[in-house]
Amino acid sequence: MATYEYQCDQDGVFEFIYPMGTAPESRICLSCGKPARKIVSAFMVHRKSTVHLFSAIEKADKSRYEPEVVSSLPSSRSGVTFPAMLNPALAKLPRPDKT
Repeated sequence: MATYEYQCDQDGVFEFIYPMGTAPESRICLSCGKPARKIVSAFMVHRKSTVHLFSAIEKADKSRYEPEVVSSLPSSRSGVTFPAMLNPALAKLPRPDKT
């Protein structure tokens, strides 16, 4: 679902939610009943996503100089495929001792 903005000449901007790409070019203003045209605006990134994005960027930057060292492979969760399972060349890499 996407949020689309419409501009009413009398009442200003209002929003409606439609499935992506299905919004009509005009919409009746709920306040005055006159047609309002769809306007092009920048898409909005959810604020939580922005926080997570900056956190991921910071973690990736830190890993460049201080890589995380692990002693075992991550636990297998259903439906999750790790890169080592997809690429046979990675299977040849040394594995940690299981002692």
